[in-house]
Amino acid sequence: MKETPRFFSLKTTALFAVILSMALADVCLSAELKVPLDRHAIVSRHNISSENLESTLPIGNGNFCFNVDGTGLQTFTGNTLSHWGWYSDPLPDAYTWDDVSPTGTFYRGKLTGGDQWPKDKELYSWVRNSPHQMNLARVRFVRSDGSPLDAKEITAHSRTLDLWSGIHTASFVVKGRETYVKTCVTDDVKLDTTVALLINSDLVRSGELVVQIDFPFPDLTPGPWVGTFSVEKKVPFEITKDAGNQTIVVERKLQNEYAKGVVGNYTYATRIDVFGGSLEQIGNSSSIRVSGRNDDKLEVLITFDGGDYLKYPCDYSAFKTEPVRFEEAAKISHARWEKFWQSGAAVDLSGSSDPRWKELERRIVLSQYQLRANAAGEWPCGESGLITVCPWSGRFHMEMVWWHLIHYWTWDRAELADEAISIYPTVKEGARALAEQLDYKGYKWQKEIAPDGRTAPWVGNLVLLWKQPHPIFFAEMDYRRNPTRETLEKWSDIVEQTAVHMADYATKDENGVYHLAPAMPPSEQGITRDEIFDLAYWRWGLDVANKWQERLGKERVALWDEVRDKMEPLPIEDGVYVHSTEWRDSFSKRNWEHPDLIGVYGMIPPIDAVDPEVAKHTLERVVTEWQWDRCWGWDFPWTAMAAARLGRPDLAVDMLLNNSVCNVYDESGVNLGGPSTRGGKGPYLPGNGGLLYAIAGMCAGFDEDASDDATNANMPKSGDTAPGFPEGWSVKWEGLKRPL
Repeated sequence: MKETPRFFSLKTTALFAVILSMALADVCLSAELKVPLDRHAIVSRHNISSENLESTLPIGNGNFCFNVDGTGLQTFTGNTLSHWGWYSDPLPDAYTWDDVSPTGTFYRGKLTGGDQWPKDKELYSWVRNSPHQMNLARVRFVRSDGSPLDAKEITAHSRTLDLWSGIHTASFVVKGRETYVKTCVTDDVKLDTTVALLINSDLVRSGELVVQIDFPFPDLTPGPWVGTFSVEKKVPFEITKDAGNQTIVVERKLQNEYAKGVVGNYTYATRIDVFGGSLEQIGNSSSIRVSGRNDDKLEVLITFDGGDYLKYPCDYSAFKTEPVRFEEAAKISHARWEKFWQSGAAVDLSGSSDPRWKELERRIVLSQYQLRANAAGEWPCGESGLITVCPWSGRFHMEMVWWHLIHYWTWDRAELADEAISIYPTVKEGARALAEQLDYKGYKWQKEIAPDGRTAPWVGNLVLLWKQPHPIFFAEMDYRRNPTRETLEKWSDIVEQTAVHMADYATKDENGVYHLAPAMPPSEQGITRDEIFDLAYWRWGLDVANKWQERLGKERVALWDEVRDKMEPLPIEDGVYVHSTEWRDSFSKRNWEHPDLIGVYGMIPPIDAVDPEVAKHTLERVVTEWQWDRCWGWDFPWTAMAAARLGRPDLAVDMLLNNSVCNVYDESGVNLGGPSTRGGKGPYLPGNGGLLYAIAGMCAGFDEDASDDATNANMPKSGDTAPGFPEGWSVKWEGLKRPL
């Protein structure tokens, strides 16, 4: 046999192999970013600059927000809200705690319909609104006699919020004289946060312009500021001040009653320090006035320490130390925001030929800012965040916890949700009690709650089912983040008892088919049975719960598999999915509110019960036939998720930028797809959270796009391609994790 010629020596062959492997690696990395993104450039091109005097911007740290208007204070509008600031009115005199259900509902036994509540309006109002979020203070410019400024007096106004530092700068002219204001807040340390104000104006020196700090009665009176500011509703108000009138500690004792046997004074205190001025209480009111002295510069530092509504009283630890001066506060703010922007993920759309790129990138950047400022604290937030008290008394909705927090995992910032997501172990005994009261097993998660865990009465409170599998979703995301035994044990009880209730809630008919009834769908159009999204989410949740059993070294629970496998099939009419087995008129009469039909192949990962072709036809009809002006802010990213999964990136982008009145993002980047307030749509952070989750999947792909091991499927990656964007878009991204 003739010998094959040797063209290369062994050394040459080895060298060639190295070169070839390097070349192949370079090809494989062609979609990977070789140069890190310029994050400062991405963020700073969306700094908020405007001449809008009467809109607010949140200056917050995730647990506390000082919402400022164009004066850098709250002269015309703006609230001071926190995740620890809750208040409960005393129980009406005519009632005792025996009249109040500790679970929040008066329903007993297996459910056949909606919630039940007391017929007496006074008791109903108390149960529904106690506890509620409270406005901590209003800080505003007034004239020397205390009379309010008129917006017409202010000219040459401009304002900028520097996103990289979190510092708001305002300049304006009053009486022909210039005024400059800088505002920032420190970090949250044992619930102490300082609002730092630096004011420069000769109006301060002359005494023609003063700062007034008003402490409202903590009711829900709406308006530009939440609460009642009249002397008639003054809360007991004690002050301690130093000899030079440069420091005042304001102590307020609120009679707070939120549970049987838990009654007492909730002490809420504020320390005010001034440099370049003096402090005084205004008569017998709940107001403090800050006046300048012999300098144009006035530095005001307001430190809030409200204790904890449930855990422990205020200890005023921050008040025993030297105040944080403005320069130091600015450094703290800058360090917090720079750390935030340099961590986690980033997306750059600036190379796109589609002219809409800048608006979409603006929404992406500002959504990150808004959620970091409003929704990175010790509790989940209400749907208006810490911007204003939402129509549900600031209480958070358990089905909306997903929309506020889930994006943190995909943007590699899950640590910012760690405290808030502890809501599940915190309120699980209340969830167990609720299930037992209704003759069910496991944990039945509450609907509309405050930190005390008692749900508020509402017709759909007990039958709005899609909140139930959420903790399994969070657990799965957390396991992808950290696939360890510790994570499994952390979530094991929550996952197991959530699934126990899901399997118990399903009822089997004479043919062995399992049904979900009664059920209110996410669209909340009424009460039905076998609603499409719930049918799909139940299947997914029970399957994942059994995977957790296996990871823990346990046997799969046969009942969970049986319920999953034998549930009512997803309802189809004319080749598309419809709302439920009873509601088949989805496109003729029910094409408004949340499009539940496409959530089954969007928010929920693909399952064998969902036909992708049917889902795609359903998506295309929903996009063209839905009444998008009768929807909510998260409906648009929800639809974009489905479009990206189903190979319609054009529709994904179009839906994120849909021109509906429910899909507006204001100058601060807040989605305005919420309840109508003051003549327009209200702030609605679920829209912002949904946008970020959808963008993660559109850039990095979803879980089913992964070729690697499931536990590593959503590990951080980077690239300059994105499957969820069509031609005309240049997408560079880094640090994202794939959604499930």
